[in-house]
Amino acid sequence: MALLDWIAPESGLRVDGEGISLRPPRAADYAEWRELRAVSRAFLQPWEPTWPADDLGRAAYRRRLIAYARDREAGASYPFFVFRRDDGVLTGGITLSNVRRGVAQMGSVGYWCGRPFARHGHTLAAVRALSDFAFRSLGLHRLEAACIPENAPSRRLLARAGFDEEGFAKAYLKINGVWRDHVLFGLVSPFKRPDGPDEGVSV
Repeated sequence: MALLDWIAPESGLRVDGEGISLRPPRAADYAEWRELRAVSRAFLQPWEPTWPADDLGRAAYRRRLIAYARDREAGASYPFFVFRRDDGVLTGGITLSNVRRGVAQMGSVGYWCGRPFARHGHTLAAVRALSDFAFRSLGLHRLEAACIPENAPSRRLLARAGFDEEGFAKAYLKINGVWRDHVLFGLVSPFKRPDGPDEGVSV
C-alpha cells in the first residue's frame, strides 16, 4: 500500500467491533479529532506523554499521518480511530504498535478515549476488535499492554478484554513529563498456529 493510499479516503482497511468500527486516520478527520482532543485535554494528559505545543495544529496532524503511513507500510504499527458505528462519531483512538515478528510474533496495544465517551464501552469494544484483528488477520501470537497503577478504569478494561496482569515495571514510560511505574498485561492468541517457520503476515 502506497503512502498516499494510507492517507486517502480510499484506504480500505476497516475492523468492526461491537457497536464500533476502526479505520486508519485520514486527513478529513482532522477537525473532529482536534475538537475531541481539545475538549478532553485535562482528562487525557495525566495518562499520556507530554503534548507538544503544536500538538493540535494541522501541520502536526499531517506529520502524524505521514508517520502512521510509514509505520503501516513497514508492518510495525497499525493506528486506528474508533468510530461509533450507528452515527460515525469519533470516540477515540487505538494502536497496535511495536509489532515484532520472528520468534516473538507480538505487538503492544495503546488507546485513548475522548472525555464525552468515557465509560460507554467503546474502548473496550475497540480493544477486543483490535485483538481479534491482531490474532486472525496479522497472525500474531501475543499482545501486551501497560497502564499506570492508579489508572483503575484502564486496569479494569484490560481485564474485561481478557488480558492477564503479569507484572510491574519501574519507571517504564515517561508520562506527562515524569517516568512512571506501569502494570504490565498480556494476552495470548486463542487460535492455534500451525507448526512451521514464523513468517510475517501482510494485509
